[in-house]
Amino acid sequence: MLSLFIAALPLVAIDAEVPAPSPGQIAQAAPAGEWMTIADDDLLIMSLEDGAAKQATRKRIVIQLMPNPIAREWVTNIKQLAIAHWWDGTSVNRVQDNYVAQWGDASEKKPLPSGLVATSERDYDLSWTALAGSAAGRPAEPIVRWAPPGDKDTKPADVYARGVLWYRGFPLATDAALVSAGRRVWPIHCYGSVGVGRNLSPDAGSGAELYAVIGHAPRHLDRNIAVVGRVVDGMEHLSSLPRGTGDLGFYTRPSERVTISSIRLASELPAAERPRFDYLSTAGTTWPRYVAARRNRELPFFIRPADAADVCNIPVPVRPTPIRPAPRPLVSTAMKAATAR
Repeated sequence: MLSLFIAALPLVAIDAEVPAPSPGQIAQAAPAGEWMTIADDDLLIMSLEDGAAKQATRKRIVIQLMPNPIAREWVTNIKQLAIAHWWDGTSVNRVQDNYVAQWGDASEKKPLPSGLVATSERDYDLSWTALAGSAAGRPAEPIVRWAPPGDKDTKPADVYARGVLWYRGFPLATDAALVSAGRRVWPIHCYGSVGVGRNLSPDAGSGAELYAVIGHAPRHLDRNIAVVGRVVDGMEHLSSLPRGTGDLGFYTRPSERVTISSIRLASELPAAERPRFDYLSTAGTTWPRYVAARRNRELPFFIRPADAADVCNIPVPVRPTPIRPAPRPLVSTAMKAATAR
């Protein structure tokens, strides 16, 4: 069971002699044990053709899929679609400025692979009991400061929700300040978040149509569309695409669409070709210090610390997994003596 606290995060004192470390410096100094490696089965590798040059070169985007139980059936389907190589030859069909880049089958006629599971809009959020029960044995995840109504001295943690927290590196929102059986939690839309396109309710999307947020966080979509992951590398290949000129940013001509060469789970690739990434644990001792530094950016550049940060302005640091040198073989005293002769 997760044990959580609701408390004000400490302010970082301003020291005129020794500048306070920046959020990036705090993350870089985190102990190795607080960097969590993302599993190969949770990394989706998307390769785009170079649409401008029409060359064989590829632009790579790496997406981290959400852990269960947050993303539920959608992630199950996405992994099945990747294993079936269903996205190969599909395209990016919509790029709306300050909103999303969306991809899938432009014809909407490509048969889906068998075995996909049904999805439901009821699963846009989940009970606290389900989340806590799935976290048995995992470290506690802290909740950032929440302000009860009428508290003028404390700024609210979030405009869209009563509180925010992080679960295995992903930001979540909640509808209640206190832990209770009836409490609900849900993933949120930030820059780089990946969600599932759908038609009108009750359709919840299968996972075949996906989008990435390329603009200001559209938090009004929370609990209205499934969030299934986030881009951890190659975001520039989506955010820099030409904007569509049709309604909602859809491309009006087939020639404008950017072809998807392939989408694979990292576990499908040869070991030497698998990208590997770590994220900073949101349950370690470094995380509260990192959040505090994001809330109060210090001198010499910042004049007035804000004492506030939107949850989407507290991105969980992600880095390529460091290459660790192979262990040196043990050499016995006898062997050393023999080789010295």
